[in-house]
Amino acid sequence: MSMRYEFSCLSSERYESGSSLLVTLVMLLIALLAGLSMAQIAMMNEKTDRNERDRVIALQAAEAALADAELDIENSPSPASRSALFSPYSAIGFALHCGRGDGNIFQGLCQNSGDTSKASWRTADIANTNSDSPSVRFGRFTGQSLPAGAGPFPSRLPRYLIELMQDSVPGQSTRVAYLYRITAIGFGVDPHSQAVLQSFYRKTSN
Repeated sequence: MSMRYEFSCLSSERYESGSSLLVTLVMLLIALLAGLSMAQIAMMNEKTDRNERDRVIALQAAEAALADAELDIENSPSPASRSALFSPYSAIGFALHCGRGDGNIFQGLCQNSGDTSKASWRTADIANTNSDSPSVRFGRFTGQSLPAGAGPFPSRLPRYLIELMQDSVPGQSTRVAYLYRITAIGFGVDPHSQAVLQSFYRKTSN
């Protein structure tokens, strides 16, 4: 009887030891899965934060381009200024498919086709940064500067188009007058992060 009793205790101890090992392994597996899940969540949050930061940078760059275009129209202080070309009563220099080329003083000036689906801001490749681009890079006609291309700054300088629109002010004379629709694009640190903004601008001086 004594030998049977001792053998039974040994079997019970082995069983308990095996059970403890199994529980430990299960707990380790759960901890590992929890750690992996937390790491994935952290990576997703980092990616979301990075994308949001990129979006904000692109948006701010587009806003800067709108302001640059308004200065281009109104009264640019730069020696390269073309502000004198803009007049509420003149359509000179505005092309149906936009003036193109970095050597063209009429670059980025677009006529309104009258067809909303074929508006210049829809059909022109405003994001084009090549020398034959239909859009104007920030600072070209105003001399303004904006950091870009490195670190936390936009990957490229923002760009804009200026589209001629017929003005329709109540009580205005029968003489045809114009205002301008500005479309600007800004880039994030990642050039694929882009923001497009629009504004209408009426020149205050002739």
